[in-house]
Amino acid sequence: MNWRKIFIPLGIVVLVIAAYRAYGPQGILTVSGGLVMWGLLHYTRLMNVMQKARHSPVGYVGSAVMLNAKLKPGVNLMHVVAMTRALGEQLSAEGQEPEVYRWTDGTQSHVTCEFVGGRLARWELVRPAPRQDATPASGS
Repeated sequence: MNWRKIFIPLGIVVLVIAAYRAYGPQGILTVSGGLVMWGLLHYTRLMNVMQKARHSPVGYVGSAVMLNAKLKPGVNLMHVVAMTRALGEQLSAEGQEPEVYRWTDGTQSHVTCEFVGGRLARWELVRPAPRQDATPASGS
């Protein structure tokens, strides 16, 4: 169960009631203004992330190895999109849990991320095997 869906609205209600008891109608206006500002900050961040992501191909990242090093369990999809500056290539069916996305770099290395409940649960870095057909340069 996602406790955030319960505790955040409950916390807002408690905050509004406490503000009303302490400052009357002026307290409700102050708390409401703060909540609107909080919502606008999140909306602005989302729009900035999406504007940066629109310039990159879907599923592309500059370095899959660096992305793998930066990932941490529990971060949300928007945070990963902000790190990669690109939307991930969706591998799972739409609306299906867990959501699986992949980011690939120029060397065909890729990171496959699995999101459960909107949070990063696990990820895997896959690097292609080095090609054996290249002949070493001989010193003469």
